[in-house]
Amino acid sequence: MNQVIENAREIITGYDGPKLRIMEVCGTHTHEIFRLGIRSLLPENIDLISGPGCPVCVTPVGYIDEAIYLALEKKCVICTFGDLIKVPGTKMSLAGARTEGADVRPVYSPDDAVELARETSKQVVFLAVGFETTTPSACIAVKKAQRLGLTNFSILTANKTMPNAYAQLKGSADAFLYPGHVNAITGNEICKKLKEEGVSGVVAGFTANELMTALAVTIELSKKGEPFFENCYPRVVKDEGNPAAQKLVDTVMEPCDSEWRGLGIIPMSGMKLRGEYSDFDARVKHNVPTIEGKSNPACRCPEILQGHCKPTDCPLFGKVCNPIHPVGACMVSDEGACAAYYHYGSSIGVEI
Repeated sequence: MNQVIENAREIITGYDGPKLRIMEVCGTHTHEIFRLGIRSLLPENIDLISGPGCPVCVTPVGYIDEAIYLALEKKCVICTFGDLIKVPGTKMSLAGARTEGADVRPVYSPDDAVELARETSKQVVFLAVGFETTTPSACIAVKKAQRLGLTNFSILTANKTMPNAYAQLKGSADAFLYPGHVNAITGNEICKKLKEEGVSGVVAGFTANELMTALAVTIELSKKGEPFFENCYPRVVKDEGNPAAQKLVDTVMEPCDSEWRGLGIIPMSGMKLRGEYSDFDARVKHNVPTIEGKSNPACRCPEILQGHCKPTDCPLFGKVCNPIHPVGACMVSDEGACAAYYHYGSSIGVEI
């Protein structure tokens, strides 16, 4: 066995301290920890809980309703990453809107939507959903559309930033596993400041070595009984992050209050286009009205995203709600906690 993994395994399985709640902020971490069988190693006094690190999962119902409005009422071509298509809105999903004649197209990048706008006279809207890792690509698309003089391209923003969400979740867990790809953009200053505010966490990568190391380091540092921060992904994450990406986003977008599914409105946790780029803001361009979405009251996605319960605590899980017929966003996305429990839960005794 890899010596790094063996050393980490001994620390994890040998933990005999008080209950330790560790939140996997990142949905990819949730899936990889399941896939690699790491959860099966955990003693009963270590509880891994899922957080709001899946961008599709935290996108509010009202945003889906806005996209459907643009598709059905304004007859726009909607371009989106595939996993957003099945997320339920108040009355239907984008997949449902497509059955009513909406033109909804999955794309691999925002640039695909720009290229489509070059080829058609129809209005094209890209659904810009994601955290710090995907926001730069949306900004690049906007700048390219401006450079090309396109008047039929815009984006519907739901871009979010993690720092204020961490603060909102203070107390939900004893420590965070910070998403390495986000810190690769933002750097570590935010997490260091959170440490000063009493929030503990480590930056984790995505391989077996990196995840096991991050968990072992979390356990060891927690024994000291004081707030901590450690970068366990140094081969990718540097203290300064990615200055070029930071500058690009700051040029095109600015912070705004944003609604998160399960967490409500978090001040200055979203990103919107600056005024000089308002021609590419779908809400402005198409006069989108204020829409308040309503989710299924039986769905417990909001509580799952806050770490208050696990997918298996939801009465719909694996019964009414499954990947083929999802009731909530956490079951739709490949990064969603419910989808992870559904696909890998048998490894820890979850019955579907």
